[in-house]
Amino acid sequence: MNADKKNTPAKPLRTVSWLDMLNASALLAITPEYGTVKRARGKEYGKQPTFIQPAPMPLEFKTIAGVKVRFAHAPRENCPTVLLMNPLPQSIVAFAPLWNGLASQFNLYAYDLPGFGGSEGGPEYMTFEAQGRFLRDFISEFDIQSPHLFGPDVGMSAALAYVTHFPNDVASLVIGDGPGIAPSSNGSVINKIVNSAFWRQVFKIAGAATFVHAGNALCYVNYAPNEEEISDYITSYSGRIGPITQWFKDYPKSLAYVDPKLSEIDKPVLVFWGAQDQLLLVENSQRLSQRLKRSKLHVFENCGHYSYQDQHERFLTMLIDWVSNEHKAV
Repeated sequence: MNADKKNTPAKPLRTVSWLDMLNASALLAITPEYGTVKRARGKEYGKQPTFIQPAPMPLEFKTIAGVKVRFAHAPRENCPTVLLMNPLPQSIVAFAPLWNGLASQFNLYAYDLPGFGGSEGGPEYMTFEAQGRFLRDFISEFDIQSPHLFGPDVGMSAALAYVTHFPNDVASLVIGDGPGIAPSSNGSVINKIVNSAFWRQVFKIAGAATFVHAGNALCYVNYAPNEEEISDYITSYSGRIGPITQWFKDYPKSLAYVDPKLSEIDKPVLVFWGAQDQLLLVENSQRLSQRLKRSKLHVFENCGHYSYQDQHERFLTMLIDWVSNEHKAV
């Protein structure tokens, strides 16, 4: 294990260029779900960011199981532990709107999955199984006891892989807007990148900024990210879209790894979803909840794929209530 390393001094912000916008616009023009998202937005959407700056998070780096990962920890003794895992194409910086509220109540950890966000790692981490194994290593490294796992998007698959295949003392799961149930009800963009080598190559050539910009256009109904958030996401995935597409290529195999074991999960599970999620459709949430032994379903109306930001105030309340008390009754 290498010594902890604090963040390096701030670098110039990465931005979306006119070419990135053009590439994203071309993709959105052939994405029918984009019209649904635009119609759901208010007239004032996007005129200014929801937060001028993200709330500060104590970001650090540590080498765990041979890979340098970015993480954050806000310790609080004698309180429940909550462990957050990043979504794609974002990072744990996306949890800034939730961070202070959660840190005031819980012993809080967050990390970027290997191969995603600010963590190192390549194609070897582009399966649910690999991410579940690393989650085991992260929990062991910090000697985390009875965590409540919070995993949106790709974080959801890591949480499911871990609890279905590795011994654990997880207290509960909070998962949603992500893959885990087969067959998966997908939007057209997900189907393109899963089923077509041509489209995987298109995304690779278009690059990180196009990937991030198109994601923002499709996944927000209310929230508008600020420059620092966008810069972090672009930096996180610069030069890495090629390996990321491997995640989608192996999507069916990874789903087959966790789906048969969903009904065996004997833990409280809170399933959340954005009603206007256009990447992974909300019907996934209903089928997933029905497959689980002990579950509660929370669908956020007027909310896109990035539900933890798009309805961040309601989302924070949901998380605090669940971890504090509600999971005990499920």
